[in-house]
Amino acid sequence: MLLEKHPGYKNALAGKTVLLTGAGGGIGFEAAKAFAYMGASVIIAEIDEKKGTAAAKHINDCYPQSETVYYQVDLSDDTQVRAMAERMTERYGFIDILFHNATMTALGNVEEVPIEIWDQSFRVNFRAPLLLTQLFLPEMKRRGRGVIVFVPSSGAAPYMGAYEVFKTAQVELCSTLAAELEETGVFTYSIGPGLVKTATAERAIEIVADRMGMTVDAFYGMNESHMLDAGEAGCGFAVSVLSARNYHGQEIGSIQALLDSGLLQEDAAETREVCSEQVLPFIQKMVDIFEEQYAGWMRRNIFERQWVLRDFKKTVGMSADQFRDRFAHMQKRLCEERDGSLLEYGVLFEKLRLYFQRQYKLLQGFEKNPEKLKEHSAVLMDWVDTLDKIVADIH
Repeated sequence: MLLEKHPGYKNALAGKTVLLTGAGGGIGFEAAKAFAYMGASVIIAEIDEKKGTAAAKHINDCYPQSETVYYQVDLSDDTQVRAMAERMTERYGFIDILFHNATMTALGNVEEVPIEIWDQSFRVNFRAPLLLTQLFLPEMKRRGRGVIVFVPSSGAAPYMGAYEVFKTAQVELCSTLAAELEETGVFTYSIGPGLVKTATAERAIEIVADRMGMTVDAFYGMNESHMLDAGEAGCGFAVSVLSARNYHGQEIGSIQALLDSGLLQEDAAETREVCSEQVLPFIQKMVDIFEEQYAGWMRRNIFERQWVLRDFKKTVGMSADQFRDRFAHMQKRLCEERDGSLLEYGVLFEKLRLYFQRQYKLLQGFEKNPEKLKEHSAVLMDWVDTLDKIVADIH
């Protein structure tokens, strides 16, 4: 396990209790292992008794210094969810970390997926996280501490509507909750694993790739640069809670948590390339421009702000907060490392270029004042040209 190469994380969560749903296998299981390595008491809430029992036994054998227990629960059944919450409260007194990892993957064309499957997906992928949050949050607020983590999906995708609609709704729930929890000592954020070759993901991708007219290998090849293995993604889940205060209200990814913690630096260094010193002023210019744009978005009224942030996320593929954090991480690396390596950040500039190109196109149909149209168009094209220089240099 990745964390075992970094003994400083051992027992970092000693004395904490984690309720982790859907952890009988895949990324959830890897996250449970990482939590146990860090000394937390881990509750695996899983519907599959065979998988859940085996997972708990394996983790206890590997990390006997912490306790991992299995609790069988069908998250689509409110009665079972409430019973589990009551049982866990009686046993542990307090749940420090509530990690909504469980999922039900419902696939197919919108009109072909039976309404009963839509209902079940709603109950597992949205209602259960909401209900569990309602059950555990009051005590967290009373004690002035706690972490609630959602595991949503990145956004709407064809043939995955019955899954994506409810998983993306977790982001909105998390954002709402974050605003309500300011100054309470309770933190919440969303984390996505990225594209990981788990058994569940592979079954889903077989369907999606087929309907998109491509092979599974081609689908993975198209996304190869953004993939982690299940162990890495699970470690990212676990270590992220150590930075819950910093991530509050954000939507991040496992790879960001790993990079922020330094767990991927050594691996990334093996494939780094060096950018020229001439491009560094252009990079700083775009960082400053994005910060100005971000500050302007935050000053807008709530409805305008939500529209802008959703449009940014839809175009770029990550939230503005997540994008801002990646830029901050890049700047830190550039300050600390004399070689100016940027290969892993090249995609950020490509995505930002795509966003400003889209803004330019929207502007042509929106702005009716010829002088303002000319002025604002020139600004946007200057930004696009600057990003062209950066992307060309990095690659």
